[in-house]
Amino acid sequence: MLRFKASALIILLSIVLASCGNNQNKETLQEKPTEAAPVAIEVPVKEKNILFFGTSLTAGYGLEQGEAYPELLQKKLDSLKLPYKTINGGLSGETSAAGKNRIDWLLKQPIAVFVLELGANDGLRGIAVNETTANLQTIIDKVKKKYPQAKMILTGMEVPPNMGAKYASDFRNMFKVLAAKNEMVFLPFLLEGVAGIPKLNQNDGIHPTAEGQKIVAENVWTKLKGVL
Repeated sequence: MLRFKASALIILLSIVLASCGNNQNKETLQEKPTEAAPVAIEVPVKEKNILFFGTSLTAGYGLEQGEAYPELLQKKLDSLKLPYKTINGGLSGETSAAGKNRIDWLLKQPIAVFVLELGANDGLRGIAVNETTANLQTIIDKVKKKYPQAKMILTGMEVPPNMGAKYASDFRNMFKVLAAKNEMVFLPFLLEGVAGIPKLNQNDGIHPTAEGQKIVAENVWTKLKGVL
């Protein structure tokens, strides 16, 4: 009798445990959440900086805010929905010697494209071409060292004939040589189509008017669009 009861008890416990196990499995299957389909998240493209480093020609001397060529190019970039931000690093009266010291401060921000417009004030002051060349090379070297992947554009300038034929020739060639040496995109003359045309220049005959700056912007754009 005791033997029967023990056997019956074992059978009963086996049934109960099996039943509990089945219920657990059912609950686990029921509680498992349905995996949702992956959702595509649109990540905004980070803007890349274009630094225009130069003189009053870049700063927009005598003009209203937004009329200088770097700002005009920003409008073009925005209209084309290109992820670039222009930084106007122009400063009236800037020489190449002063520029090589000021550039460090501007390079604290990431630079994707560097447009160098310096030398005009050196030419007007008759500074030796080899001195200007050395200063511009120092600036270029600093940019390359800090941002080796940055694309670089060099804009050329001309000096008035009264500076002498040899000086004018050496000054003009300086930009071409620097661009070739450093593998920079080269714009031979920033003020092409503007210099010497009274209606496109302010009363000083040197700085472009708002209309003149539009032409300067197009000159720069012919080279800039190829590196973006």
